[in-house]
Amino acid sequence: QVQLVESGGGLVQPGGSLRLSCAASGFTLDSYAIGWFRQAPGKEREGVGCFSSSRSSTRYAQSVKGRFTISRDNAKNTVYLQMNSLKPEDTAIYYCARARSRDIILLPWAFDYWGQGTQVTVSS
Repeated sequence: QVQLVESGGGLVQPGGSLRLSCAASGFTLDSYAIGWFRQAPGKEREGVGCFSSSRSSTRYAQSVKGRFTISRDNAKNTVYLQMNSLKPEDTAIYYCARARSRDIILLPWAFDYWGQGTQVTVSS
């Protein structure tokens, strides 16, 4: 059974950092691309970044490039999203998702399994 469980969200001041975790089970990270998405109230879900170990590549949305970094721990079957220099506009529910393939396509339709999400609030 495929499962994705996010953790690590919370309240942080502007300029601060958070690291989100996505624990995967029921499959191995090497076989699929893993993406991070976010959804703010009243807005559509948008892609933040996507990692494919088999393709050895990572792609980020322009809005987070240089601030967010995706990494993985194969031993724990876990993917991380390190978020630095956070801004109020980064406030959203963050989701990790498993892609339908190993390819990096940072659009929601390209992903078939989703976690429950974790809230990130950036506010002073």
